[in-house]
Amino acid sequence: MRAGDRRRRRRAGSGRRRARTPTASEGPRSARGSQAARGNVTATGAEPALEVRGLCKRYGSITALDGVELSVASGELVGLLGPNGAGKSTLVKIACGLVRPSAGAASVCGAAAGSRAARASLGYLAELFRFPGWCTASEVLRLHQRLAGSAGGLAERDELLELVGLADSAGRQVDAMSKGMQQRLGIAQALIGSPRLLLLDEPTSALDPAGRHAVRALLEQLRTRGTAVLLNSHLLSEIELVCDRVVILSRGQVVAAGRPEELTRAGGVAVHTGDGIRRFPDAGREQAPAIVASLVAGGAEVYEVHVLRSTLEDVYLEAVSGSQEAPRQ
Repeated sequence: MRAGDRRRRRRAGSGRRRARTPTASEGPRSARGSQAARGNVTATGAEPALEVRGLCKRYGSITALDGVELSVASGELVGLLGPNGAGKSTLVKIACGLVRPSAGAASVCGAAAGSRAARASLGYLAELFRFPGWCTASEVLRLHQRLAGSAGGLAERDELLELVGLADSAGRQVDAMSKGMQQRLGIAQALIGSPRLLLLDEPTSALDPAGRHAVRALLEQLRTRGTAVLLNSHLLSEIELVCDRVVILSRGQVVAAGRPEELTRAGGVAVHTGDGIRRFPDAGREQAPAIVASLVAGGAEVYEVHVLRSTLEDVYLEAVSGSQEAPRQ
């Protein structure tokens, strides 16, 4: 074969080369950046956004977590409840890769917690955070874009500020913002790179009712985007309003878990009559019509009927107090 023919064959073959496969070190950062560049990305993966299996963590003789099982699906809001020292912070630190478990495993979007792929898939907002007061909202997001390796640029910043209701405050300095505005800016920061999992620690604890309502509305928007949220809070009323499921930790163990309406139970029926309030503690919704019919047949005047249910606070206190009875190793 002549040299000219060989050169022509090489040139023709060069057009059929496969695209270079990213290396393991390039993958997560490039994926996070490409998500940011595309803007709003909805999670479609089948694996849970967060999965914890048999998780244990010991600090010497202290057991912080003891066989915890937990999963959070894409687009699901899960509330994490528990008293101080229950293990909530340890669980979040393991999910972020800041602490290694003593036993068991945690994964974020199918990747081992702490790996680069896992870190690229989650956003985190601590309870106590502080942005430089002289920075504007846009400057704060630009700084954290650089830290996260996001390629979203101005388009991503504008989208996030619009999402959290701060589009008109992009040029406002942090020190000139209310606590509620700073909290929403913190959530925007945690959403840089379109993470599939968002970990929020007490996002509404220092807010007034209007601020809490704004954060709840934002969480509802995140659900529609397919973002999974693990919400750590002491405000049971907030958890009950916004979360799909609730997990209660005590002494390092899951002592109760389920949907809020499943955890709360019937607490009887109260009937307001002309003679006062008549209570039927063992009755439920199904028995209420028969109770009213019986009272009316007996000559009572019925004005109101209430089917009572235990609150999430009742469930929480019962679950936590029960776990305190067993000695902890």
